Amino acid sequence: MLRRLAILVFSLLVACVVLFVLLRLLPGDPANALISVGADEAQIAAARRQVGSDLPLAQQFLHFITSLARFDLGTSFVSRTSVLDEIMARLAVTVPLTLLSFLLAILIAAPLGIIAAVKANRWYGAAISVISQLGIAIPVFWVGILLVTVFAVNLRLFPSGGFPPQGWSAPFEALRALFLPIVTIAIVMSASLLRYVRSATQDVLGSDYLRTARAMGSGFGEALVRHGIRNGAVPVVSILGIELATTLLGAVVVERVFALPGLGSMLLLAIEQRDYPNIQGVLFISTLLVLLIGFLADLAQRLIDPRLRERSGDRP
Repeated sequence: MLRRLAILVFSLLVACVVLFVLLRLLPGDPANALISVGADEAQIAAARRQVGSDLPLAQQFLHFITSLARFDLGTSFVSRTSVLDEIMARLAVTVPLTLLSFLLAILIAAPLGIIAAVKANRWYGAAISVISQLGIAIPVFWVGILLVTVFAVNLRLFPSGGFPPQGWSAPFEALRALFLPIVTIAIVMSASLLRYVRSATQDVLGSDYLRTARAMGSGFGEALVRHGIRNGAVPVVSILGIELATTLLGAVVVERVFALPGLGSMLLLAIEQRDYPNIQGVLFISTLLVLLIGFLADLAQRLIDPRLRERSGDRP
């Protein structure tokens, strides 16, 4: 646990250094967002002092790191509001969208992946595998546009986009607004997850411990549930962590299609407006969440597989 925490902290520090360098490599000065066309030298100098771009790089980096350590993400150049408050409001859309899509994708991919492996010689097992390959090739934005056309424009069952102004204080309206985006992400993600579940299940079906369990009198279903699924879940858990992190970062496309006020749309708007504090804050929080997801996935693997919990001194 301590080793993994140390790796997490070190990775976050490296990510902060990379973020600082990349933002400083962008053309232009952050102070340009505060000045108007035709500003004189005094106004430009005042704007640079305000954003701190007149300081040496080493001093800028020290201020950057100490501010992040306090979770002080600064104030938006455009809206003049706290960046952290704005991000927390946006996460109220992005996090439920990501987690609900992730859970729905697992509910779709896990049983279908097992069926595709166990019934690989049947027509429906092969059909599931073929459909999953097609699902991987389909762009997520195209799935979203198709669902909007069918369920929002033609059938008028769900809104085509947007999020209720009252937010989660109106849970039914919020869930209706997120239904099509959740299904969009889940369809594309489940197609990818299904292949990994199918591959892991195929490895389990040919394992010695499963044959031994059946030789000792267990039925196929009992042996698969008691011994196969847990062992097959170990490699899949790491993939789940990667898929969850990818979904969190890739939600920007879906949020754009459905006009959702999430973290992705905040990042795109900040880039358009050259709002450096917002860009910096969104990228930092996104990186932190991705690293935390990887950390939790690693812990989940150790909980599932006792062999990973062995200390190096106990190994032969």
